[in-house]
Amino acid sequence: MIYEPREDSYLLAQQVKKFAKGKVLDIGTGSGIQAETATKNGADVLAVDIDKECVNNALKKGLNAKISDLFSNVKGKFDFIIFNPPYLPEEESEDFESKRITTGGKKGHEIIAKFLKQAKNHLKKSGKILLVCSSLTGDVEKIILESDYCFKLLSEKKMFFETLKVYLIKRA
Repeated sequence: MIYEPREDSYLLAQQVKKFAKGKVLDIGTGSGIQAETATKNGADVLAVDIDKECVNNALKKGLNAKISDLFSNVKGKFDFIIFNPPYLPEEESEDFESKRITTGGKKGHEIIAKFLKQAKNHLKKSGKILLVCSSLTGDVEKIILESDYCFKLLSEKKMFFETLKVYLIKRA
């Protein structure tokens, strides 16, 4: 199931236009919007997703893409890693396919915590991460700091029931 671009995707894409340069990894590429935006910026982009349909869609768009569960099939180091993760807390009534693209764990932030631990092995020394999440995700700033990174809040958008946030993250 492809996550079609929504408010979070567009908010993140604004920052991708400003920052994503050099060798870029788009984790959980979904529709491919972030990989396409970075490519238009002149970046050398690898798009990965756990979902075969998303990878096939990215390949049809001419993107360099492959299947990977976070970094499981990724080699090398990157100047930028872009991540629009599933970040909502688990809803018991949600179906499996929908959960896979929206739910970040019981509290919403578990996938982000796992990502941040693994990302260090794939970031160049001066590398940075662009991450989007929601006020519903939990204390993402605390998770970033506990994972030995520092951050800057680049943008936020207040929605009906949540606030979307985009962070620029780098090693502490």
